[in-house]
Amino acid sequence: MGTARSTTVDIDTTMRLVAPDFATVSVRASLRYEPDDPYAVHVMFHPDGSSSDQVSWSFSRELLACGLDEPTGIGDVRVWPWTTPRGDSVALALSSPDGNALFEVSRSVVQRFLRRSYSLVQRGRESSYVNVDQTVARLLTDC
Repeated sequence: MGTARSTTVDIDTTMRLVAPDFATVSVRASLRYEPDDPYAVHVMFHPDGSSSDQVSWSFSRELLACGLDEPTGIGDVRVWPWTTPRGDSVALALSSPDGNALFEVSRSVVQRFLRRSYSLVQRGRESSYVNVDQTVARLLTDC
């Protein structure tokens, strides 16, 4: 098993929440990658600028990477390339029982985030960083 560095990747950014009429509202957000959870990326939305009311979504790093070039995902998280008047972007569609949201994030921000995550855990090498014993223990204590 590989040794994961304790470093994480955190990138603060502004995403645009896209309304049904395509009007947009800026939302502060963070992209996070942790080598201890090598398959996942985390997006934290900070609606009022503080961490107390943040909303977090976790999904596959591979889903985010593939979404740079083609529509990817089914169900709760979908990602696709999107060109806007502001430039090349990535669309991030999130669905839950509480509703749906469509966000626009700069393609360059996503690319930089992924490059930094790959410097910690190379694409395709994630399984080398999974601690099976720790994962099973965590699953059993969460039940």
